[in-house]
Amino acid sequence: MSQHYLTPEGEAKLKAELEELKGPRREELAQRLRSAIQMGDLSENADYHKAKEDQGFLEGRIQEIEAILRISVLIEKKSSDTVTIGSSVTIQEEGFDPETYDIVGSTEADPRKGKISHASPIGVALMDKRVGDVAEAQTPGGTIKFKIIKIE
Repeated sequence: MSQHYLTPEGEAKLKAELEELKGPRREELAQRLRSAIQMGDLSENADYHKAKEDQGFLEGRIQEIEAILRISVLIEKKSSDTVTIGSSVTIQEEGFDPETYDIVGSTEADPRKGKISHASPIGVALMDKRVGDVAEAQTPGGTIKFKIIKIE
């Protein structure tokens, strides 16, 4: 299994999702199954088949979250003069405004919210760099160069 890194916020979010799935969502699916079963012939009951399919996805997601939580390494934001997982980094590409990203594990990466994975092309280029360093990343759109302005 691959190593997962989670921030405390990411861990809390996964635990909340797990609680929701194991509680209200499971109960809702159980009720849907009971209702579908009461309709009679299950071989041609679309509601029953859809509920069983949804149940499979729900149980799969529960197992996935439990596995992630079991093997994850919790990362804390720490002040450092180099970029590490858990750092908040402000970078600037020439001709563009500065952008700030949190370096997180791949499980909680969400570039639209400013969270990039340490394993992404930009994340890899940033790791172990210092303020003032210029990093170069190979992205699907081509090579980009950016300067590290601030590390928090």
